[in-house]
This record gives sequence, structure tokens and C-alpha cells, in this order.
Amino acid sequence: MNRKLIRTTLAQVKEREQQLHQAAQQAQQARQQAAQQAERQAERQSTQQQAQPKKKIPPEQTNAETFYYKKQMDARTPMVVVLQDGEELHGTIEWYDKGSIKLHRYDGPNLLILKHNIKYMYKDQIEQDAE
Repeated sequence: MNRKLIRTTLAQVKEREQQLHQAAQQAQQARQQAAQQAERQAERQSTQQQAQPKKKIPPEQTNAETFYYKKQMDARTPMVVVLQDGEELHGTIEWYDKGSIKLHRYDGPNLLILKHNIKYMYKDQIEQDAE
């Protein structure tokens, strides 16, 4: 049996090294390009975030209720207060606090009404039309 020894030539070894070196360079270039693209995208996102300021958190209390009561008290506006059970009370708001209002009535005694018992209230159109 005749065995033949297979040897690579020096040219083949150099060619293989060159191919491996080129592949390593291409992989390194691909990594660099990916890193540059990621940096560009991060820069774009940061500039977009800077261009759009964060929305402010709305205040916890708007004071609209306070403004409304004060306006009605100063003008002595005739009001109708509808309670949770459907009863309607007519009068003007004399004062208010966090949990109640005082209603000055023309046809009966003044009332202290707790706010949680009020269903809704509106301006009394009948009283306003008479004036």
C-alpha cells in the first residue's frame, strides 16, 4: 500500500491567512458600522426628546370650586341646590368651607348643607327673570 503525504504549499497557507484576515476585518467593520448607527439613532432620539418638552403634571387642585362659590356669593346669585334624594332647595350661598355650604333661604330658615349630600346645583332662572 502506497501512502502519499499531502502537504500544503506556502502559497496556499498565505492565501488562507489572507482570507481569514479579510474576514476578521470585514467583521470588525460591520461591528463599527452597527455601533455608529446605534450612536446616530441615540442622538436622534435625544434631540427629539429635547425638542418635545415633557408635559407638565396637572395640579392636584384647580380651585375651580372655590372660584365658583366665591363668584356666586359675591353676586348673591339665586341658586337651586338639588340633594341626593331629589329635594330642591332655593336660596343664595352665604358661605362655604371644605365640606359644607350655608344656604340663605327666603321662604324658610337658613340651612347648613353637607357637600356630599348635594347631587348638583344651578342658577335659579325663575328668581333671575323676576329681577
